[in-house]
Parts: sequence; structure tokens; C-alpha cells
Amino acid sequence: MAFVDPDPQAFRDPLTELTLIMLTITRQLAFDAGHRIPDHQSRCRNLHGHRYVLEITLQGSVIKTQGAPDCGMVMDFSEVKTLAMRHLVEAWDHAFLVYQDDARVRAFLETMPEHKTVIINRIPTAENLAAIAFERLAGVYDAHYGVNLRLAKVRLYETPHCWADVVRDGYTAEDR
Repeated sequence: MAFVDPDPQAFRDPLTELTLIMLTITRQLAFDAGHRIPDHQSRCRNLHGHRYVLEITLQGSVIKTQGAPDCGMVMDFSEVKTLAMRHLVEAWDHAFLVYQDDARVRAFLETMPEHKTVIINRIPTAENLAAIAFERLAGVYDAHYGVNLRLAKVRLYETPHCWADVVRDGYTAEDR
């Protein structure tokens, strides 16, 4: 028995001709970085590092341009990776992420002029790093191909068991 695709017109708004179905795709990338939480009451106040895992979830319509290399996709996964690497991961990978007001650690890192240091305007918790990642990447992906594409969610794993999510308003619980 052959499977027949449903009528594509069943998924269109008859007034606007817009597709009513939005799909999500997620690309995962990993990077290593150091940080510290200056006022933490436990071990996290010490200099340490993590193997972070970043998940980028995009929401959009499927590209339907016949003959296009990304026809049938929301966005090519390799392009998702390329943009994330260029706009975030390359800067953070094997860097020390330091809070701008952490004077002691900044002074220490400045004694190593060749050290890869990224100064951020928030304490580098998983939550704040996920928020910064979302802020940086939203403008990169939103409407990238003109097919209702937008960054829907960023998940940043600090450890395999601990992560922070930043979710765009309007991204429904069923989509998470």
C-alpha cells in the first residue's frame, strides 16, 4: 500500500495563502569554556570549565522552491551550524567567559595577553549565557531565508544534567 501525502491545500489559509503548519528543527553544537560565579557560596566561585552543549531550535515553513538545494527544509542544518559558529561558538570556544565586574579575575587574565578572554555584561551563569546566546543569534536566524524563519529556543547545557532554556514568546508548550 502506497502512502499518499495529504492535500497541501488543507494546510493553507484560504484568505492569505500562507501555510498554517510551522516546523521546528534543532541543531546541537558543543564548545569548551571556562568561567566562575564570583559570589557563589560553593565551588562555582572558583575558576573552572565546562563542555557546553548548545541547542538551537528554529521555527519556520518548509522551503518549497523547486530546484533549490534546501527545498524541503526549514533551513539546511549545515547552514545553521555555520552561522552559529561564526556568530557565537568561535568566540566562546576555549575562552574564559568573565563578568565585566569581576575585577580580580579580569586583572589576572590581563596578565596573559595571548589568553582568549570574553568579557560579558552579566555573571556567566548557564541562564545568562543562554540569554546572551539567544540575543546574539536571534538576529542572525530570524527571517534568514524569508520563509517565516525565527529562532524559537536556545538550550545551553552546562553539564549533562543541568541546562537553561530561553524560549521566544509565542513558542507554545507543545513545541518545547
